[in-house]
Amino acid sequence: MSTALITGGTAGLGAAFARYFAAEGYDLILVARNQERLERFGAELKNAYGVNVSGVPADLTTDDGCAEVSALLDGVDVLVNNAGIGLGKGFSAAGLDAEERLLNLNVRSVLRLSHNAFVSMRERGGGTVVNVSSVAGFGPTMPGSTYNASKAWVTAFSESIGMLGWSENVRVMALCPGFVRTEFHESADIATEDIPEWMWLNADVVVEAGMRDLARGKLISVPSIRYKFIVSAIRHMPLGFLGRITSRLPGIADRGKIR
Repeated sequence: MSTALITGGTAGLGAAFARYFAAEGYDLILVARNQERLERFGAELKNAYGVNVSGVPADLTTDDGCAEVSALLDGVDVLVNNAGIGLGKGFSAAGLDAEERLLNLNVRSVLRLSHNAFVSMRERGGGTVVNVSSVAGFGPTMPGSTYNASKAWVTAFSESIGMLGWSENVRVMALCPGFVRTEFHESADIATEDIPEWMWLNADVVVEAGMRDLARGKLISVPSIRYKFIVSAIRHMPLGFLGRITSRLPGIADRGKIR
């Protein structure tokens, strides 16, 4: 029986990945901070799909949390690095502790878990690593936020390691969605009432699109035609022009919310 380990596995895209792999017959290891939620969602998946589900309460912003989860990666066939956070305050207001917590979760935990998984998968002859990134990583589209920078790293890292993976039989891909209906923005205290309805994506649809791209051998997946167009525009727009556009956006204001 194949096994998938999913961080941030009880909500949003993590839960969608859990449902996807459970439907494919994978046993699951779900990592999240809330023990009660892990137990409840794990029971739902067991009942619905008849697979084994283990819940691991761990805080991946800490060295101990990363070490605990890293120790579980031997024998795992699929790693999904989904856990991530944003900050509802801009760089000058968020505080260094909050910024380091974001960096630890969005970047450092992805590095540590991907490294351990990659080495183990290579030795066993194959495996898959999916790192959840974001369209935000393709440019400075959120003035005052360091979230973009963290996701730019995830995307570039995944693409580079994915190239190495071709010769090692280890598939690595960055999944880069736009706005997805999850708990992410509420948890980050980021207002969303001004975001047009057409920009929102469904989590299960995003995961299915990403897995199709993975099967095609893509290193970067941007689900939906509209976001492919947006990413292309960001990538090819002169930096000065992009800066003039984003400077007019409300961004992450120091008072704490996008307005």
